[in-house]
Amino acid sequence: MQGPAAQDAELLERADAGDQRALARVITLVEEGGERGDELLRLLRPRTGRAAVVGVTGAPGSGKSTLTDALIARWREEGRSVAVVAIDPSSPFTGGAILGDRIRMTRWYADESVFIRSLATRGHLGGLSAATLRVAAVLDAAGFDVVVIETVGVGQSEVDVADAADTTVVVLTPAAGDAVQAFKAGIMEVGDVFCVNKSDLPGAERVRREVRSALDLAPRREGAWRPPIVSTVAATGEGVPDLSKRIADHRQHLSAHGLLEEARRRRVRAEVLALLGAQLRRAWEARQERAVDDILAGRSTPSAEVRSLWAPPA
Repeated sequence: MQGPAAQDAELLERADAGDQRALARVITLVEEGGERGDELLRLLRPRTGRAAVVGVTGAPGSGKSTLTDALIARWREEGRSVAVVAIDPSSPFTGGAILGDRIRMTRWYADESVFIRSLATRGHLGGLSAATLRVAAVLDAAGFDVVVIETVGVGQSEVDVADAADTTVVVLTPAAGDAVQAFKAGIMEVGDVFCVNKSDLPGAERVRREVRSALDLAPRREGAWRPPIVSTVAATGEGVPDLSKRIADHRQHLSAHGLLEEARRRRVRAEVLALLGAQLRRAWEARQERAVDDILAGRSTPSAEVRSLWAPPA
């Protein structure tokens, strides 16, 4: 009988050969965060840094999934392989993904060069689960040309995706107040490409003007990237080739200015912080009722309880 190390070596070999079931198993182990998953990720990490990591974010109903589907079609026409990490809301009962990849982008299931995986937020407030960056690293190491992280669309906390991606696409729609909400949320500050989707609806040009005005007011260093604004109708594919080109242009800009390695390092920093937050949350949940009793009785304080999470009493 094979030991865990031999099993993992065989699993990685099958995943390298394009076995999507083996790749799915690797992702499951990495997402679970146990010792086997950590070891697999350690082995895979040196292979990362080749994929273009694209974050797609925006308000619910802005058409992110349809737009991602249209981008997949464009990239496949260009002969590029694509992996998607779709971040779904967590079920309050099971903690699992509510939407799930079974109802997403179903036309790609027969394409071996497309891999789609849903992850649950599991209560993580930044729109990205603690496992998102780990899974993105696996897909990067697996040799996909593009890795898309499509976020849950929860509004103000969506800015976390900027730490996860080389290029962040902010999706807005007309007649929904999206531009105003984006200004409030700080999303305007993290966008590398702005996409006005459903641009066949009234008000699309107004949204473009509002975004352009906001970008004109933002201070930028000389030679810094100036985010373009692209109009699309994802349902028909209109404007998607231009969006794909703008994403490629941004990556070329990063490469020309030596910024791709910094983006890779930023992902690792964000991954460590996400894992740290998840572990602290679990530690708090294990003791919160006793701690709340102590705080209410005057035997402790919130600050003392936070400190105890770092150095639990013997």
